[in-house]
Formats: sequence, structure tokens, C-alpha cells
Amino acid sequence: MNDKYLTISAITRYLKAKLDLDENLQTVFLKGEISNFKAHTSGHFYFSLKDENSKINAIMFRSNASKVLFKPSDGMKVLVTGRISIYEAMGGYQIYVDEMLEDGVGNLYIAFEQLKEKLGKEGLFSKEHKKKIPKIPKRIGIITASTGAAIKDILTTIQRRFPICETILFPTLVQGENAKEDIALKIRKAQEYDLDVLIVGRGGGSIEDLWPFNEEVVARAIYDSKVPIISAVGHEVDFTIADFVADLRAPTPTAAAELAVPNMSDLRKHIDQLNIRLNESIYKKVNYLKLYLDSLKNSFVIKNPMIMYENKKQNLDLINTKLNDLMLGKVDKYKNEIEKIKKSYVLTNPKLLYKDKIINLKNIIDKLELLNPLNILSRGYSITYFNDKALKSIKKINKEDILNIRLKDGFIETKVLNIKEEK
Repeated sequence: MNDKYLTISAITRYLKAKLDLDENLQTVFLKGEISNFKAHTSGHFYFSLKDENSKINAIMFRSNASKVLFKPSDGMKVLVTGRISIYEAMGGYQIYVDEMLEDGVGNLYIAFEQLKEKLGKEGLFSKEHKKKIPKIPKRIGIITASTGAAIKDILTTIQRRFPICETILFPTLVQGENAKEDIALKIRKAQEYDLDVLIVGRGGGSIEDLWPFNEEVVARAIYDSKVPIISAVGHEVDFTIADFVADLRAPTPTAAAELAVPNMSDLRKHIDQLNIRLNESIYKKVNYLKLYLDSLKNSFVIKNPMIMYENKKQNLDLINTKLNDLMLGKVDKYKNEIEKIKKSYVLTNPKLLYKDKIINLKNIIDKLELLNPLNILSRGYSITYFNDKALKSIKKINKEDILNIRLKDGFIETKVLNIKEEK
């Protein structure tokens, strides 16, 4: 009964055989952009080829990869030759590449990386410079082509999600030689309007089509903008310099509109939830206050208000009593101290204090008299001077020297006639 059911392996082998026998798939020529490139240690290349709508896995074995004259990397546009088959283990079709050539846009990718490195070093991509996108904008500016899928998708999404939001279109060129200057001009022009958010972008396309959004003049205009900017360039897999500089990057123009405005239905639900929470909070607050009021009404003090007055009066009496006792205690203390002073030995015998002072003074005078050198002269002693200096020895005296002798009541001037040293 189960004979009609095939295994996964069986159907995969069947499809692989079909592809391998199809002459149109034995030699195919594809062009696309490299993504997810990996050079394996075995020497094989694993990568994907993509355009604006599709993607195919690719493998290039070492024997052919060694013949490639350039270094493949993500973002490069290439021309490949190979065959289409199925990798049975994964069940997916892929191209087995025999030959790979650059498609002439390798220089663009190099220019992209160089500008990205330059602006990154200058801080144009830093998070601290990113402005917040308001949750509920009133007016949104849109910089894109006036025709095409991008503007239709943005306007349709905003109208569906948040129809009360006003939109202002700043139509601009989005590809071609003059597009970069026009985009930068419109970004600066938008600063003159009272905008909450600015969406800058376009729909998908080749790297050449998206290149105006990789220009330095556009990057600096985005960085200098006072209005928060959402970049919406290309499809989800596309990245431009504008994406790195912008305050927020959206994978598509539709996603940019979704990021710019809230969903009205979500807002209504949120408001309803807030209303419910507010009502519950008010209800709880009212009930709490009612219970508190009831407790006050039933309190002993409210029912017997005189008790509170009586308690206060009793406390006042206690305070008065303590204050009086404290004051009386202080007075008694000071009275006792005064009585002690009045009965002190000095106050009762002031002459004794005076007598002691006289005795001390007399003792000092006596000591000074004893030390006075003139008192020595009154007892018959004298002082001999030579050259105004008191003599202590005869060793410095010569005959005929003039000496002054101080006595009790005057001086005698004399000449040395003879010097006799005591033996």
C-alpha cells in the first residue's frame, strides 16, 4: 500500500538526474553580486550569487578557483560560467562554477569600503550621534522619487498604520550622475520644515543604481541633519553608506514606514489598557482612602476629642513642674556658691592677704640689696678700672698707666709707679 510513496533521497536523485541531463543547464552564463563568500582551507570557494530578486548558492572547486586572477569578496559583481545541479545532501540546486570574471563594478566596491573606513574613523557611524526616532510623530518627511514603488509603499503603509500623521514629499533623483547632489539638497531643504522624522531612500536595484546613497555628500548631509533620519535603500540584503550614517536603518521602504509610525490599532489597545489600569488604580486609591477615613471616624480620639486636650494639658503641667524645679535648683545652687565665697578665709581676713604681700616684697628687696655691688664699697672695698674695664689681674698693667679707682662716694685717678706681683 505504501509503494506509491517515495523517499526524500529518491525524489532528490530523480530531480538531480533531470537537471544533469538538461543540455541547457550544462553550460550556463550568470552574472550577479557575490555574498556570503568563504574561501575554504581546502581551496574551494563557497558563496552565493544574487540580484535584486533572487539568489543561488555557488561552489567553485580548487582546480578552477586557483585560476581566478582577483580576490573575490562580498559585494563584487561577477560573471560566472558553470553547470546547474542539485546537492543531494541539502536538496538544493546550485551552480558549480568553472570560470569567474569581474563584471566591472569591483572598483565601486573598493570605493565603498574606502569611504566606509574614512567616515567610520571620523565618527559618522558612532552610536552616540544617533538620534532617537519619536514614537508618535505628527509630521514625516519623505525623500525619494515621486513615482515608483518606494513612495507608494511608504504612503500606503503610513496611511494604513497611522492615518492622522501628516507626510511631506521632497521628490528627488534616486539614480544617475546628478542624484547625489539632489538627495543632499533635499535633506538640507527638509531641515526648514517642522518634521519629526525623515525617511530617505528608494527601491531595490543594482549597485550602480543604489550608488548615489554611497556618496560622501549624501552621508554628510544625513549626519548634519537635525531631524532623525531612517534610511530605506534597496532590499533587505542591500547596505549603503547612508544606512550606516542614518539614525535607523530599514531593510525596505515599507519597513521604514513601519518603523516611523506606530500602528493605530496597537495604540488603541495600549490606550484601552492604560485606561483599565488607571481606573483600577483610582478605584484602589478611593477604597484605600475610604478605609482610612472610616478608621479616622472610628478612632478613639475623634470620638472623644476632649481626651486629646486633657492629655496635652497634663503634659503642659508636667513640663511647668519640671521647669520650676529646674529653676529653683539653679537658684539654690548659686545661693550656696555665694555663701561659700562670703565665708572664705580671704574675705573674712583681707589684711592677712595684704600682710603676705608685704613680707614677700621685703624679701625681694633684701635679696636685691645683697646683690647690689655698691653696698660692698660701703664696707671699705673699691673697684679699679683700666680703660673703663674692671681690673681682675695686674698682668695687663704697666708702669705709668693711669687707673681709676671707684670708692663709695667717688673716683680717684692715679698713676702706676710700681707693680709688685704677689708670690
